[in-house]
Amino acid sequence: MTTSAPVTPDDRPWQNTSLPAEKRAELLLQAMTLAEKVAQLGSRWVGNDMAEPELPADETLNVAPMQDVFAAGGSVSLEDASRHGLGHLTRVWGSVPLTVEEGVAELLRQHELVLAQSRLGVPALVHEECLTGFTTYGATVYPTALAWGATFDPALVERMAAAIGRDMAAVGVHQGLSPVLDVVRDYRWGRVEETMGEDPHLVAMLGSAYVRGLQSAGLIATLKHFAGYSAARGGRNHGPVSIGRRELLDVILPTFEAAIATAGAGSVMSSYSDVDGLPAGADPWLFTELLRDQWGFEGTVVSDYWAVPFLATMHRVAADVDGAGALALTAGTDVELPDTIGFGGGLIERVEAGELSEDLVDRAARRLLLQKIRLGLLDPEWTPAGSVQADGVDLDSPANRALALELAERSIVLLDAGTALPLLGDDRPAPQRIAVVGPCADDPRTFMGCYAFPNHVLPRYPGRDLGIEVPSALDALGKELPDAELLYSRGCPVLGDDRSGFSEAVDKAREADLCIAFVGDLSGLFGHGSSGEGCDAEDLRLPGVQADLLAQLLDTGKPVVVVVVSGRPYALDGIAERAAGVVQAFFPGQEGGSAIAGILSGRVMPGGKLPVQIPRHVGGQPATYLQPALGSVESAGISGLETVPLFPFGYGSSYTTFEVGDLRLSDTEISTDGEFTATVRVRNTGTRAGDEVVQLYLHDVVAQIARPLKLLTGFARVSLEPGAAIDVTFHVHADRTAYSGPDLRRIVEAGDLEVLVGTSSADLPCSGTVRLTGNTRVVGHDRRMITPVDLTPVAGGV
Repeated sequence: MTTSAPVTPDDRPWQNTSLPAEKRAELLLQAMTLAEKVAQLGSRWVGNDMAEPELPADETLNVAPMQDVFAAGGSVSLEDASRHGLGHLTRVWGSVPLTVEEGVAELLRQHELVLAQSRLGVPALVHEECLTGFTTYGATVYPTALAWGATFDPALVERMAAAIGRDMAAVGVHQGLSPVLDVVRDYRWGRVEETMGEDPHLVAMLGSAYVRGLQSAGLIATLKHFAGYSAARGGRNHGPVSIGRRELLDVILPTFEAAIATAGAGSVMSSYSDVDGLPAGADPWLFTELLRDQWGFEGTVVSDYWAVPFLATMHRVAADVDGAGALALTAGTDVELPDTIGFGGGLIERVEAGELSEDLVDRAARRLLLQKIRLGLLDPEWTPAGSVQADGVDLDSPANRALALELAERSIVLLDAGTALPLLGDDRPAPQRIAVVGPCADDPRTFMGCYAFPNHVLPRYPGRDLGIEVPSALDALGKELPDAELLYSRGCPVLGDDRSGFSEAVDKAREADLCIAFVGDLSGLFGHGSSGEGCDAEDLRLPGVQADLLAQLLDTGKPVVVVVVSGRPYALDGIAERAAGVVQAFFPGQEGGSAIAGILSGRVMPGGKLPVQIPRHVGGQPATYLQPALGSVESAGISGLETVPLFPFGYGSSYTTFEVGDLRLSDTEISTDGEFTATVRVRNTGTRAGDEVVQLYLHDVVAQIARPLKLLTGFARVSLEPGAAIDVTFHVHADRTAYSGPDLRRIVEAGDLEVLVGTSSADLPCSGTVRLTGNTRVVGHDRRMITPVDLTPVAGGV
């Protein structure tokens, strides 16, 4: 065991940049004492106790589960936490409202303190949240992840992530705790807004794009939550996950595997949940056998906040937090976040007593040290001051806001143009008096997700401004329709049973030519919102009394356009049929008001598609489109429960029209290791330029396991002028049909494969059959995980 000894600047061979990173990490590891190695596995969240929240004494607002409990019971000073060094600094920027200047000063203070305590001069790595942009005061708030899903546009998501990464890198951040690669299984779950949808291929493509974008800026992306979190029983946050290994392998895990294989993600975060009774953080199969040995992942595994002590306090698979630390380390967790509780002195004691192998400590420390070396933190010229830009940094630049607007506009889904949309259509007079009602009409916070700083942290500081300019829908409509008179009434709050504003809202609707009702969610944390982490829903009725408000507005007989601004899909049966138009916006971010106004007026052409279905009934569970025959419309008569959604996965309307046809298959028979192409022609048959998302689904006609009747396997968003046409060619390898067979090995087998192409999971006008022949193949991590697409414009739009 290495003993402590003074280290001089000339005696640090790990700072030799001419050596391979692996060699440098090994040299540093050899120079460390056991205590110094264990210290690298821990973290400290100074921001959690840096300032007292400006809240009444009887009110608590947490930004992480049980934050107040652990802050009060496990808090130590940064000096004490880093006396042997430190692995991570937690959310220096994302915990309290700080200007850029204040944030830089605090970051440098914490860095200098850690370095002063570290015998070997090893800096801490800095991580922050970044799901809807850099989660800090004054930074751009982009649309939430569910809105990225609605764009069906990986290239745009990659551009956004690159912009987020550049901002974070400029102020000294090294790792971002995004993207969320959970696949939606139950719409009632509060964190649906943080996901990219209910389809593994869509989530994998967009999530991998986010990873590439963030890491292009030099940051480490963190895939979360590994794995199974979104399948919690009853949609309850942290609830037990009762799925089998096959559903885990075929639905939950492919998104993570693709982001590692195709984008090189640098970190993975453990899930809070247990899967079939075994907590993820204590599962060596998940974090070592699968992630490391089968997938070849070489980055770090970080715990979700307090997931390590949760093994003792919540899951009760360990007697105490020290035991929890040993269990998590053995399973494969490398770094404990956000504070060191389980990965502290208890690990040292167990190693010294011979109860825990020091090799496990070395394994985890080596992985983190390697990341620090690759980030340049152990280069001889690295300094805290040199890690941030000297000049002023604009975290909400015009370029950021333009990108946020583009993403918002491309994410909004027109469910039904009805009789009123677009408002400035050529065939109808523009409305002169418009009633703008609903709880989401004049509250800009309703455009943002729970990991946006204004909703995530600022509720703890009432009275502070949002730190960024966020026009409300009412503000944006005023600019979009300057000649119209807008009559505003909130009608009711998002949550609660206050109906006192109903009569005023109804009166405004009666006075107007048209009513636009903005309903939906206000995102928050742990019960302080209708959507967000810890804000799970009992059913899929619009929150509070909003559905009753809509019913009274519709009863006026005036045309009512319904705009749902939400973090999950809500049942709209009885509403959509009566409305004069229906629009769905999944938390479109700070530029959401302008984007929605543009869609409503017709200035912006809608092109978003549903990444989740819109259910018919408030109890419509389970409702994702990934259903075998017995879970689909084909089972009609077996159960009295309705399975057909009101609007299906992949659906989205437009103010122009498209035609998809002329399916051409390169082959009607291929081997089980072969490839075919499927080409369709897409033509804009309308009078305006617009976007269409062409979607390829596969159906394994006969399989050894009950398989989904349709499985999204490829997609492409195309932009076409009126009359223009384009050929979309999907390159489909047989690997794309792989699934977990009866023995849980992933196989590609012979048989007929139905190829379906169209514009949603329910609108697939093109179909054909390809037969796979030959022996059943067992495939692994080296299989093809994507479906390349070629776009070929058609001359003359023929």
